[in-house]
Amino acid sequence: MFNNIQEFYNFLPMILIAAGILVSITVELFYKKSISFHSWFSIILFFVVGVISLVTINAKSVILQNMVATGGYVNIFYALFNFTAMIVCLLSIDYLKKYEALFGEYYILIQTSVLGMMLMAAAKDLFVIFLGLELMSVSFYVLAGINRKRSTAIEASLKYFLLGAFATGFIVYGIALIYGTAQSTSIDVITNKFIELSNNLLFLSGVLLFLIGFSFKVAAFPFHQWVPDVYQGSPSTISALFSTAGKTAAFAAIIVSLFAIFTSGASKIITPYLSVVSVLSMFFGSIVALSQTNIKRMLAYSSIANAGYLLIGLAASNSEGIAGVIFYLTAYSLMNLGAFGIVSIIESKEERNLEINDYAGLSNKQPLLAALLSLFMFSLAGIPPFAGFFGKYYIFMAAIKSDLTILAILGVLSSVISVYFYLRLVVLMYFKDSETELGVSKTNSGLIALYISVLLVILLGIFPGSFLGIINSAL
Repeated sequence: MFNNIQEFYNFLPMILIAAGILVSITVELFYKKSISFHSWFSIILFFVVGVISLVTINAKSVILQNMVATGGYVNIFYALFNFTAMIVCLLSIDYLKKYEALFGEYYILIQTSVLGMMLMAAAKDLFVIFLGLELMSVSFYVLAGINRKRSTAIEASLKYFLLGAFATGFIVYGIALIYGTAQSTSIDVITNKFIELSNNLLFLSGVLLFLIGFSFKVAAFPFHQWVPDVYQGSPSTISALFSTAGKTAAFAAIIVSLFAIFTSGASKIITPYLSVVSVLSMFFGSIVALSQTNIKRMLAYSSIANAGYLLIGLAASNSEGIAGVIFYLTAYSLMNLGAFGIVSIIESKEERNLEINDYAGLSNKQPLLAALLSLFMFSLAGIPPFAGFFGKYYIFMAAIKSDLTILAILGVLSSVISVYFYLRLVVLMYFKDSETELGVSKTNSGLIALYISVLLVILLGIFPGSFLGIINSAL
């Protein structure tokens, strides 16, 4: 399988996650009250794998019969997936106790979904992407309904499963058409023959179906229908995972499968599709978010708008655009983890405190949570000097460099609209009085997760060039 010890070492992050899953399943089989073990074991596992991924970032290679890549931007995605999952696990410890949903399977499914994400990011073959996608998706369907005592969670799980399976059908048909015309599922082979194949209508149809399928996964308009209901009905910690690591994995699959295409002139063939979908996603998400009264639905429509910003980076079809997308995915993951994390802490057992008006006067009752949430809202709104501002800046500059100035201008206009619904929450917390009591249970692990998120958001805002330099060297 491995030609030498170095290849084994390069593949170590994925091996550790797979081994961790086997350990967790074994413990669950023989020790039913193992929930505390699973939570801290998962946190340590994700932290260790994330660190190893960063340490081995320069160990670039292609292994397993040229089907899996290691090192470079692949390891950046590895680290992002694992650190995101670590923060979600920290938030989940007290959240699961609140809802009496102490199932060991919860953490095993998160581990399995991360393994699927890592496969998608490392793929050098379309079938590996599909394998990773199914590992992640099936885990997500179950996680959405993990709290089976709540009818809204079961509804979210069913909706996610039905629409997710529908989206997967597009991807499978796209892969079939690509294979039929290219005679291979190897991404390198397809890339080398892309110019020649671009004259074949069946091949272009396959690429379009592939992109449409992943447009569902990244929650882009008009393939977003599942997002508001699923985010609202799922446990808040799982909604955080869907909107961050899940979205990142889908973008990673698009980038790794079409990376060479995006960084060459051939990408102009798919630029019109990406441009139209990005504009529709930005404005639909931003405008509809204005009318939302539920904070999880507001964040869901915000997720749709942010998918639009990220698609601008892909439409730019240059290395700057890809680097900007990876930077913004990192920043967005941290911002959204923090926002959903605070929602999960404030949320009561009876699914209350989820309306935006419930946050009125929060600064008087929970000044720390109000301050942290304000920082995340400022960053999501793209206000400097936070990470969200620089993420959008890099993407818009890549679009301008690629002569897509109109896309950058529309992106700025959409950002201006989004400022209203982000800052509306800040105004409520600091300038409105509450009419109801807001009981918030203390959670040390949850606060640690929030501190990590806000610290990284600030650091990315202060030193954006350093992280962008790491991304560019990895690319």
